[in-house]
Amino acid sequence: MTVFKEDKDELVIVIPSDGELHRNTMDFLQECGLQVRPTNSRGYTGTIPTMPGVSVLMQRTADITNKIEDFSADVGITGLDRYLEYKTDDRYVGKIVNDLGYGGCEFVLAVPESWIDVNGLDDLSDLTNEYRQKGLDLRIATKYPKLLNNYLYDNGIYNYRIVAVSGALEAAPAAGYADLIADLTATGTTLRANNLKQIEKGTVLKSQACLIGNPESICNNSNKYDLAMKLIDLIKSNIRAAEYYRLTANVQCDSEETLASLVLSHPDISGIHGPTVSRLHSKSNTSWFSLSVVVSKSKLSECVSQIRDCGGISIAASKVDYLFNAEVVENNQVFID
Repeated sequence: MTVFKEDKDELVIVIPSDGELHRNTMDFLQECGLQVRPTNSRGYTGTIPTMPGVSVLMQRTADITNKIEDFSADVGITGLDRYLEYKTDDRYVGKIVNDLGYGGCEFVLAVPESWIDVNGLDDLSDLTNEYRQKGLDLRIATKYPKLLNNYLYDNGIYNYRIVAVSGALEAAPAAGYADLIADLTATGTTLRANNLKQIEKGTVLKSQACLIGNPESICNNSNKYDLAMKLIDLIKSNIRAAEYYRLTANVQCDSEETLASLVLSHPDISGIHGPTVSRLHSKSNTSWFSLSVVVSKSKLSECVSQIRDCGGISIAASKVDYLFNAEVVENNQVFID
């Protein structure tokens, strides 16, 4: 077993060590107030100065799930695809947050564009049967055999052979060592550039960055549990806040009650639990109030218009960095699978 830490009460988070997922994870953690500071020039370990007691381990994305399972780390960030492909024991690894809001891609089946009669999964199933009648197996190149096998079996496709490939998959059909591929794609551009096309019902998995952890190491150590809850709280609250803006405005009105009733008559600007209204100390003899409300980001323009309808001026919109719930996790359920 690989041992990274000496302090048994220290919480270790493992994150990708390179590539786009590394850069996006570093940016994401910084947005959450969890900026990583490398502790050596090689950049494989680090700390989070805002959270004493937490250490950072950087590893290949393909190794992160195993690092959680073998107790080298307690929590980690990886792609959902990697997590599902490499986990071996539900006792020692589980999901905490399914979607961190970045790293989106799809694991898809793609065939040569020249296969004009193969456009969907049913066509592919027929083709595997034709190959079998000829004593052949359809060859599929992939880096995710577990995910692919489960998907094809669930869809009644059995006559094929997995070709393990460590490098670029897109060249496999043209090079002749596979008939089609199953690979990750974000835009489909690389597939098209290699004369490959996705097929209908050929999306095996929609993936994104997720937060995972070891239930045994977290839940059986009170110090690790407390640190994990603080980390999870900041991450979840930051994700939750991304959907909202805070609007503030000055409004002339007879009373706080009148203004509150007026605002509450507009559902979009009623806020999550209602508006905050407070009296302004104005130089004039008129009654002015400050209105503050958290609104949906998707309805920002409509909300500004509705505040104007209520007489609002000097309307300011600000990004909400965190939106904390009453509980970090619902019903003390840290893991969601």
